[in-house]
Amino acid sequence: MKNSNFNRFPSVKPSKNYPVFVNWVPICQKIESEILLLNQKKRIIAVEFYQGVLVEELIHQIATNIKHSLIINTYQLIWNPSKIEALVYPDVTSDRIFGYMTRLTIQDFFDPEKVFQAQQSLNQISEGTILILGPGAASISENRSLLIYADMARWEIQMRMRTHEIDSLGLHNRSVEDWMLLYKQGFFVDWRVLDKWKKKLFPEIDYFLDTNDRYRPKMVSADAVFDALSHTAKQPFSVVPFFDPAPWGGQWMKNNCNLDPDPSNYGWCFNCVPEENSLFIQLEEERIEIPSINLVFLHPVELLGDKVHARFGDQFPIRFDYLDTVDGGNLSLQVHPLTEYIQEKFGIPYTQDESYYIFYAKENAKVFLGLKEAINPDEMLHDLYQAQQSDFHFETEKYVPAWPVKTHDHLLIPAGTVHCSGKDCMVLEISATPYIFTFKMWDWGRLGLDGKPRPININHAAQVIQWDRVESWTKNNLINRIETLQTGDGWVEEKTGLHEREFIETRRFWFAKPVTVDMTDSVYVGCVIEGEEISIESPSHDFEPFVVHYAETFIIPAQVKHFTMKPSHHLTQNPCAVILAFVR
Repeated sequence: MKNSNFNRFPSVKPSKNYPVFVNWVPICQKIESEILLLNQKKRIIAVEFYQGVLVEELIHQIATNIKHSLIINTYQLIWNPSKIEALVYPDVTSDRIFGYMTRLTIQDFFDPEKVFQAQQSLNQISEGTILILGPGAASISENRSLLIYADMARWEIQMRMRTHEIDSLGLHNRSVEDWMLLYKQGFFVDWRVLDKWKKKLFPEIDYFLDTNDRYRPKMVSADAVFDALSHTAKQPFSVVPFFDPAPWGGQWMKNNCNLDPDPSNYGWCFNCVPEENSLFIQLEEERIEIPSINLVFLHPVELLGDKVHARFGDQFPIRFDYLDTVDGGNLSLQVHPLTEYIQEKFGIPYTQDESYYIFYAKENAKVFLGLKEAINPDEMLHDLYQAQQSDFHFETEKYVPAWPVKTHDHLLIPAGTVHCSGKDCMVLEISATPYIFTFKMWDWGRLGLDGKPRPININHAAQVIQWDRVESWTKNNLINRIETLQTGDGWVEEKTGLHEREFIETRRFWFAKPVTVDMTDSVYVGCVIEGEEISIESPSHDFEPFVVHYAETFIIPAQVKHFTMKPSHHLTQNPCAVILAFVR
């Protein structure tokens, strides 16, 4: 094991301490004390639910522990399930994996007549406490005494989908056999709808409710969360990585990242995907979990930089994740869509250009990349279709070259390039972040962890493969295009990519002494690729030193402007190395 210091639970902090209310009775007592201080005869408490909360549990606990004259459950105001299914179908589609990014809003889900009747019931009460619970709760009454937001981390939502504990917005479909259908509707519809609504509500929220740990709910003031996020946007930080097994998963992360040894493998680590990752906010002895995308929503310019924000809005455009095949298997043979294809078919503004940085490789490791010279596209597609429909084994190396790779190689993968990491690689994938748009063509005849065939998308792939990216072009354009840019006292800066078609630039720094980086007007994402530990410090003392260990990923907001990386010499006498990515 190379490192035992990997921090699986990084956290951020506000500028001062705030109280945290833990478990339902203290939470509800705090809510009641807050509304009593208002000295109002009629008190309206709205609790907004993000998709993925345990609806029945939250409604039961709040209704049981807060005295009320009326309770309005917004789930009862939503259109009937058949109407919701028709409403979302154009975006959900009949495909198992792919849909279209919705333009629906929260108001589209509600039956106006039911909402009117609920508001009439609310208006007939002249005194007492009224509870409005569920998604869209804040829209039922503008005269609220308190607004509480029950937010949810995306990873926890996915875990609950897998165990069939939650429904899609407005439906009763948690028992659907294929949980990926729940994920698809969440991804293309529910989360988009609720994110739009949440952004509008941010200025009005009084408290955040964290029920990611169902057995230990926590509530904290919105001031605490907003203070922590404002503070975070001014300094280096890390999101909370999450790890997941895969059909091809390996053993490197299990042995190097302080993980539970019981799962047979770990294939994925999302270590910088703010759309999916969480942020931990440390408050006194308690930790609050929120989606890290909230930081992007609230501080897009400070975090991303003015030019990046102008181009991407409140979307975080850089993604870091690990793919572990060490003592595992090959990834699926795949290709990513071209920009115009992803825009037309899925409503996404940009595509998943990416690269494989070889974090670690065993002897004889390889990566499949590009196409063999003078192959026949029709023949290759014929063999792919035949392999999908029968026991025919697709001869990958007949069509796709396998390149030997070693630790610290960097392979560039612009959209339209056929690719696949082979076994015995630990890949740091540096890519754009358009979510889940990978077209699998061949999966080596295996099943997914759920015992079902993994989705194959040859029809989509055939429309985007760039057939001219053959071996000679791949070798000259995509493999180890490393260039030394400058050297200093004890350090070297190299350019390692990405391809000219990609908007992400990467820099690799080797350093035995401190090196200062002057940032462009862009957020930076980095990863420690050599050395046990480094410290990231502010030359102008604008933030506290931030410690990062081997294999950990970190984010530097654009407003930091410049930072210094220092090796922790008490741990290593060898040079450290960091790879940084930013938007050109």
